[in-house]
Amino acid sequence: MAETPPPKLPWKSRLLIRLFSSASFISRRSNITVNRFLISFFDPKIPSSSKPHNGVSTYDVVFDHSRNLWFRFFLPSSSSSSSSDGVTLPVVVYYHGGGFVFFSPDSMAYDDLCRRLARELGAVVASVNYRLSPEHRFPIPYEDGFDALKFLDTMDNNSDFGGFPVKLDVSRCFLAGDSAGGNLAHHVALRSGGYDFKKVKIKGLIAVQPLFGGEERTNSEIQFKESPMLTLEETDWSWKAFLPNGSSRNHPAAHVFGASGVRDISSATFPPTLLIVGGRDPLRDWERRYYEWLKEGGKEVDLVEYPNAIHGFYAVPELKECSLLIKDAVDFMHKHMPL
Repeated sequence: MAETPPPKLPWKSRLLIRLFSSASFISRRSNITVNRFLISFFDPKIPSSSKPHNGVSTYDVVFDHSRNLWFRFFLPSSSSSSSSDGVTLPVVVYYHGGGFVFFSPDSMAYDDLCRRLARELGAVVASVNYRLSPEHRFPIPYEDGFDALKFLDTMDNNSDFGGFPVKLDVSRCFLAGDSAGGNLAHHVALRSGGYDFKKVKIKGLIAVQPLFGGEERTNSEIQFKESPMLTLEETDWSWKAFLPNGSSRNHPAAHVFGASGVRDISSATFPPTLLIVGGRDPLRDWERRYYEWLKEGGKEVDLVEYPNAIHGFYAVPELKECSLLIKDAVDFMHKHMPL
């Protein structure tokens, strides 16, 4: 059977991807540092606005000034009028991708993605700004991601955050993330299972093409090593930038299902998981192993694979897989929380 051809990307998306890929290549230095000044020209930022745009208003809330940790809250505008009547919305805590190295919640691509998620899921999306590598290596992004949950757990819903109009029902909380953010969400979920939250109850994990790896080269890494949004060279560089100096890709942060000393997932409290895999993603085979690892550990996990999806497909709204992702996420959330 002939292989399905790769999806045709809109010309605007192809141009933006090519520009950012070129800037990323130039800004990633061989000594594992990043030219932040250069990459800033290719990572446009979207300011928050309480005035709804595409049906969603946004609010930025800093929860640790010293570490520059903050949320961008995405609030479906149709819900704001109901908040005064005591209506609360579930919360999706979102960790953005970018190889632990690039992007932030106000990056254009992630502002657009989280805006779509909030509107279609009918939930508040709390997108987390965590500190980036290589300036802040493992385990700092994990600690930042977990501290974001601890802040939500102590947050007073009776306060308005200077005009933030809706109440968050953190007892209906989902963790979500793509690529490196999916890796981060996994580790936050694992750590959360042993923490005594007062209000936060994690109902599920939505892992979209999560970034895992190892020293072994898988078939998908070889076959799709020049994927439009994630090359094998970029993945290798990102692990060098994130993991402790001198570590291999078999470090437990990356190789969660095979490295020595990895915690047995069967003994851990871990939420139901929706795992989204792309058939043309270089990370595909690692993600499939993640699924098998969770299943063998007795965890509830739904594997959804879009055969023709490239890594980062969710950044191109015109692709049909974007609509499928929204539908699958909606179905998963409805399955795991009371209406």
